[in-house]
Parts: sequence; structure tokens; C-alpha cells
Amino acid sequence: MSQHATEANFDGLVGPTHNYAGLSWGNVASKSNVAATSNPKEAALQGLKKMKLLADRGFVQGILPPHERPHLPTLRKLGFTGSDGQVLSAVARENPVLLAAASSASCMWTANAATVSPSADTADHRVHFTPANLSAKFHRSIEHEVTGRSLRSIFTDETYFAHHPALPSGSHFGDEGAANHTRLCGEYGKPGVELFVYGQQAFDDSAPAPKKFPARQTLEASRAIARLHGLSDERAVFAQQNPLAIDAGVFHNDVIAVGNGNVLFYHDQAFLDEERTLNDIRTRLAGTELKPVRVSSDDVPLLDAVASYLFNSQLLRQSDGSMLLAVPGECREIASVSAYLDKLVAQGGPISAVEVFDVKQSMRNGGGPACLRLRVVLTDDELKAMHDGVILTDALYERLNIWVEGHYRDELSQADLADPMLLDESRHALDELTGILGLGSIYDFQR
Repeated sequence: MSQHATEANFDGLVGPTHNYAGLSWGNVASKSNVAATSNPKEAALQGLKKMKLLADRGFVQGILPPHERPHLPTLRKLGFTGSDGQVLSAVARENPVLLAAASSASCMWTANAATVSPSADTADHRVHFTPANLSAKFHRSIEHEVTGRSLRSIFTDETYFAHHPALPSGSHFGDEGAANHTRLCGEYGKPGVELFVYGQQAFDDSAPAPKKFPARQTLEASRAIARLHGLSDERAVFAQQNPLAIDAGVFHNDVIAVGNGNVLFYHDQAFLDEERTLNDIRTRLAGTELKPVRVSSDDVPLLDAVASYLFNSQLLRQSDGSMLLAVPGECREIASVSAYLDKLVAQGGPISAVEVFDVKQSMRNGGGPACLRLRVVLTDDELKAMHDGVILTDALYERLNIWVEGHYRDELSQADLADPMLLDESRHALDELTGILGLGSIYDFQR
């Protein structure tokens, strides 16, 4: 028996310390813009505008708050002492890269926040959440605790929601969240198939693996989450990402494939075993036809796909059942990708429309529209049970724009991260934000 359900998108609100530190080895865009001056205010307003455009089109749009940055508790754990200003000054002097890591606004990319399994798929028929440990990158590995607090504040009712701690940290169980997880289904409220894409098998040195860039998601982590979420063999597919794609800069599966409903939009170099992956999905989607949209390397070379973030677009099911592809503006700046998008719409397949979104501040740091959102499928009862103060409305949109205008800097350089005033500004802003969203005391400085 199925219930009516909706796919909600929860976007990360860009934080006040949005900066370009180039911390993500394997992410080409992140490295190419290292040390450039960022615009936190513009970035946050761009993100809000994207959310509002989708909310206006009838999509359920939620917000996940930024984290406290610079994160002084992390720096104090590493032996820095004194006042907050003295800690910042010492870190800036001794290890400016560490200061950049503790100041990163990377939690804006909520596709990495957690893995979410809808109640239609799980053994106990609750929505399950597991924050990603993000152990591959130090600056992201410090996120999961506050991410978990945020999710528990929003999805509190244990009748409907189950929360798990992040997996044990370490490379063997490296977990990057929904960036390597896609759910395919007929109706959202019916049982679906959860596709877990991994980069390597951590306990098998002989298994295929990338040679240039690290694989951030392991098979072992993906299987652990499936167990925690109570997914049966009929509800889960495990597929290996093509190592050649990882070495070309495809650090997450959502840089080369995106799915929604019964549509899987992917590049021909996305999976190590494409045929087996599709067959495994089809077998488990019994009663629902899988509609793969395969992009050939002849149409879009792999490097063009990475440069444009074509597959880091949002694939959204519209009210009439057709699919909208929300792409970053860079897709129209690369000839092969732009030509392909025109052909995609003209051929009359399941993706009927393409819309361009300006998220340039995020793109320069290596995250497109799909990186900015965490998808949560909720039944009508689950929607009513969650905390609705984070759902974007016209009034909340206006209030958040005023909040950003009042608290965010226009420009931020790497040297600014040592400014004690930036920490004070950020804390004041976040303290006000938790009041606006009704989330309670989720930050360390509030406890």
C-alpha cells in the first residue's frame, strides 16, 4: 500500500565565510579558483534566488542552515589556546591552510549532508537519515555533528523519522552522502530503488580504483548505510563509478549522473559496468519502466561534462509528470554542452525542459545546483510532522534576504579569515538565523 508523497529539496544556505581556499583535491573547479576573492553576500543571495524560483514553480523547498565558521572548537582541540582572537591569530601565523579549513563554508553543499531513505523503502517505514562523515577531506569531516543536530531539529518526531550517527571516520568507511546516492521509483510514495555509487572497495586492494584522484565513497560505507536504513536487497543497487571519470575530476557521482523518478540521466563513462548497473535497477523497478537518458562522449566529451557540471544539475519532476533539468549557467558557455541541451529538449524524451540558474559563486568553488540540495521524500503525514519553519515561503524569503543584506560581507579574502570581527559577525548572524528558522540551539557557541 502506498501513500501520496512529495520530493522536497533542502538547500544549504551559503554561510558568511564563503571563500575560495581550494581545499578539495580532485575537484577541478575548487582548485582553479584558489585564493580568489569571494562574495559571500552575492553567493547567499544567488542561492536564495534559486530556492525561490523553484518554490514559485510549486516545488517544496526547504533550507538547511550554515555552520559556525571559523570553527573554534576544532582549533582548540588541536592545541590552540587563549581568547578567540588569539586562537585565530596563532593559526593564521602558524598554519593558514588550517585556518582556511576551519573557516570553509562547504556545508552549503547539502548533497553531502546526509543519505536519506524514504519510508516506502525502509523496513520500519520511517524516513532514515545518516549524516555523511566526509572523512576524505578534513574541512568537511568536522560537519556531521552539527548537520545531525540540524536534521534532528527539523525531523524530530520519532514516529516518522529515524536518525543515525555518521559512520566511523577513516578511509575504509568514507561516506559522501547523497552525492553518491540516487533514488529511482515510479510514484514517490511507492517502494523504489536506491542506487549507491562507490569509488572503490576499501578492503580489496586488487579491485579497480582511480590512479590520480582519491575515491571518496567506499562500497563498505554504502552497504553500511543500506543496513542501517533497513533496505532489503530488492531496494538497493550498488554500482562502481568509473575510475577514469574520477581521475578526470568526477569526485562524486552527481558530477556525472543524476536521477529522479524513473529517469536516469548519465554520461556513458559514469559507471564501471554500465550494462549491469542498468539491469540491476530494472530488475528491482519491477512494474515501472526505467527511462535512461544516456549522454555519449561523442556529444559531450567527459572533460566538457566536468567543466560545465551538466550532470550536477537538478532533475525535477513537474506537476504534469515531465522532467525539468535545472542547469548552471556554465552549461550554456561550453559549445558541446549547449548544443546537446538543445538536442535533448527537441528529441521529445522524458526531459522536456531546461532552465538555467545562476549559481556562479558556488560553481567557482566546485558545486552546481545539485550540490546545493538534499532531497527528502515525505508523505503528507511526514510533511505535517516535520518542523515547517524551514520551508521557504514568500515571507521567509524576504526575511532571509534582509538577514543576508544585514550580516554578510561583500568581499572576503583569505587574510580576512583571521579577523576576529568576522567570527563575531558570523556568530551573531547564525544566532539570529536559528531564531528566524525556529531551530533552537544547534551551534556549539549557543550551548
